[in-house]
Amino acid sequence: MNYTPEEVLLYVKEEDVKFVRMAFCDVFGRQKNVAIMADQLPRAFEHGIAIDASAIDGFQGEVRSDLFLRPDPSTLVELPWRPQHGRVNMMFCDIVHPDGTAFEADTRHLLRRAIDAAGKLGYTFSFGTEMEFYLFKTDEAGKRTMDPLDEAGYMDIAPEDKGENVRREICLTLERMGMLPEASHHESGPGQNEIDFRYADPLSAADHAVLFRSVVKTVASLNGLWADFSPRPLPDHDGSGMHINVSAKKEGKEVSPLVLIPGLMDKICEMTLFLNPSENSYDRLGKDKAPAFATWSEENRSQLIRIPASTGQYRRLELRSPDSTANPYLAFALILSACLYGIQEALPLPPAADFNTFQASSELLSPYAKLPVDLPEAQVVASRSEFLRKLLPKEIIQAYCC
Repeated sequence: MNYTPEEVLLYVKEEDVKFVRMAFCDVFGRQKNVAIMADQLPRAFEHGIAIDASAIDGFQGEVRSDLFLRPDPSTLVELPWRPQHGRVNMMFCDIVHPDGTAFEADTRHLLRRAIDAAGKLGYTFSFGTEMEFYLFKTDEAGKRTMDPLDEAGYMDIAPEDKGENVRREICLTLERMGMLPEASHHESGPGQNEIDFRYADPLSAADHAVLFRSVVKTVASLNGLWADFSPRPLPDHDGSGMHINVSAKKEGKEVSPLVLIPGLMDKICEMTLFLNPSENSYDRLGKDKAPAFATWSEENRSQLIRIPASTGQYRRLELRSPDSTANPYLAFALILSACLYGIQEALPLPPAADFNTFQASSELLSPYAKLPVDLPEAQVVASRSEFLRKLLPKEIIQAYCC
């Protein structure tokens, strides 16, 4: 719902909302919030709510540490698992300095800036995520175990698939919150699940990805389980990715996804640190359908980029390397910017790699760039990137490279 501040204030009064969570992310995409009483909303809209930036990873030190959260009224959403009397709502916030200027390390602001840059060139983008996660049991004391909820496999059904009702509850909760899941199913690993989102504009899609992780973890906890989004929680089973689907229009007309590929292929190694920011990320890449080389092809799931079999408005590219430890705002901003870079530089489309990269010989793979094999290598490549230095403040690059 695209509420205005005035509509939010009226809604909060009429719907018995008592608390509003002011949500934001640190530079690594971890959701944070401060809850305010509903009667403080007018102050929040006018002046913002102060936070101590020195306590947030990647923000700034104790000197000049005051920042303010200004709520985005268009993101108002109810948290349906909270009490219905004295309801709790939340809004995503923009982070600003005391003088009202945007905080440089606010990754939501960086995505908005990338969207604006695309708009000036006549382009609009749509993003959709396919997010995988594991459901593990908890013990009698409620502590986490690494015992998967079930031993089911890809697209199995109940009774082998014991996550069916949890996924149903997650999807219904998302729908109630105004988000639009398209499909859900059991994935290949034991206790592994996937839920796919419908396309949205990049900012909404990133907001939804952040909120999705919170919803999944909450619903899992309410069912006596815990949800793990790490890239490879079980070393002998499939890793979990956050596949990102991208499409674009120019002045209202569909752009072929093939036009978007050259820039992504050219910049993917430099961007990998921000798409795969944890040590565990590199335990996944190159294994179980997770790519290791900068390749593309139609339909082929062994590739970095594949073009799914679809037509019309569903024609898109799917980037298969990212995982859910990525900050969606940063990931989307970099992907969008790389696509535009390729268009502006008129980069040629590389030849399609119409073979299985997991079974290919080293000779066949030799022409293709290999993605960083571990976190230190990804940090070195990113630290040398002029492309990243033009897009990201040095504080964010330093936070990821340290």
